[in-house]
Amino acid sequence: MSIQKRATIIATMVATILTIVKFSIGVISGSVAVLASAIDSLLDTVISIFNYFAIKKSEERANERFQYGKGKVQAIAGVIEGTIITISGLYIIYKAISKAIYGQETELLNSAILVMVVSIVVTFFLVRYLLYVAKKTDNIVIKSDALHYKTDLLSNGVILLSLIIVYFTGWDIVDAIFGLGIGVYIIYSAYEIIQEGVYILLDHSLDRDIISQIEKIIQNQPEVNGYHWLKTRTDGTNNFIEFHLVLKPDMTLLTAHTISDRIEDEIKKIDDKKRWIVTPHYDPYDDEDINNGVLE
Repeated sequence: MSIQKRATIIATMVATILTIVKFSIGVISGSVAVLASAIDSLLDTVISIFNYFAIKKSEERANERFQYGKGKVQAIAGVIEGTIITISGLYIIYKAISKAIYGQETELLNSAILVMVVSIVVTFFLVRYLLYVAKKTDNIVIKSDALHYKTDLLSNGVILLSLIIVYFTGWDIVDAIFGLGIGVYIIYSAYEIIQEGVYILLDHSLDRDIISQIEKIIQNQPEVNGYHWLKTRTDGTNNFIEFHLVLKPDMTLLTAHTISDRIEDEIKKIDDKKRWIVTPHYDPYDDEDINNGVLE
């Protein structure tokens, strides 16, 4: 089992336990903030299960029908996860406004505070683990999960603060206000997840810094007279690179292939966490302007 899939299983188990505990206390105590956290944990469970199958699909080898593999399943999962997070944020805002209007009181504050303290401790260690896996694999699904649970960690801290304030002051409106703030923050945090997933689905180019490194590698080859049509994209796991090399007209194919192999080996060193698919094209002269004119 890959480290990515193991991470989603652990996240699922943790989220399930927290959901059961938080939901029970949230319903009994009447705390919107705790109930909001329970709903968020429930969504965490669903998302982590979904992420497991997304990673499993993305790791499948390319075949005759999916010749570039299924890596973009991760991006689809990221967009869906971000959308679900946004919906949960809207629901929390709705519950907070309802409590503020109808003035529901918060009960069992001691139990609610204890639950949130335990939740913060457990979530902290889960976030540390997911960040470790995300750094090691650079997997968009795990990065999204880590960001989501990091958001949970911050929101749990805010919830705990609100419960303490209510405990000492009796101002139940504080619970509603903090719940509203958490809902807004959750929606804001989902934007980055959705954006990265959409960018991958739209085949956005790699970061400018990586492209600059690729350009430098090509330019440093003494046998290369020039290059053009450098194109890059990623599916979250695989980086795809295409370019045209301008070489001497009388150069043998074996020599040209040796040069492109050397370029490919250097490119792979940029990020060894990714799988690089490099596709060179050989030109006897620079035909960029000619072909650009045809395309226009």
